[in-house]
Amino acid sequence: MNSIDLSKVVAGFTDVARNSQAVFRQALHALSHPGLIVPLTVDSAIPAHANPGSAVLLLALLDADSRLWLSSSLSQSDAANWIVFHSNCSVVQNPAEADFAWVADISELPLLKDFNPGTDEYPDQSTTIMLDVSALNTQADTRTALTLHGPGIESQQDLNLSSIPTAHLASLVAQWQINHAQFPKGVDIFLADSSHLVGLPRTTHIQMPQSEQDHKA
Repeated sequence: MNSIDLSKVVAGFTDVARNSQAVFRQALHALSHPGLIVPLTVDSAIPAHANPGSAVLLLALLDADSRLWLSSSLSQSDAANWIVFHSNCSVVQNPAEADFAWVADISELPLLKDFNPGTDEYPDQSTTIMLDVSALNTQADTRTALTLHGPGIESQQDLNLSSIPTAHLASLVAQWQINHAQFPKGVDIFLADSSHLVGLPRTTHIQMPQSEQDHKA
């Protein structure tokens, strides 16, 4: 990253303590109920090149000890300057060194195995990924309706990700199955649009529609 031009850095949370605590609780709720679309409190100025949902989530979670990896379209943007200024985090170039990753589009997402999975002794040291999506919605679409099972889900949870191209989604699910099998190691993912988020902890089993799995095969 280049040096930060402070004249172009917009404000952060309106009330730092209250807003960060609210977003942190919402993030915990999302991870505790995988696949559930959780409303997100966005009470902050947002840089022009930032997804508001991921921006406030990172603003609540990052601190001076955090190492952040940024996807290519974010790395030299006003969003990068903004999050570094307000959190004092460090930006790393290697995904394997990251505590958190901010990915502006699934096309910019490295392979999940390229991130830090943690260790059996310290699984909490793995990378948490924030993946921007244009919309999280409940509209039915059999091509992109994922089925989720696992802790925090009573029977099953359906999640439609129609804003993600089917081929990219199938690839992500295939990688996720490997990630899930590493438990207790593995990465966790938050999906965020402008005002909602979904948590996908490593404990969650995710399936594509059978027709898409057959097509991929």
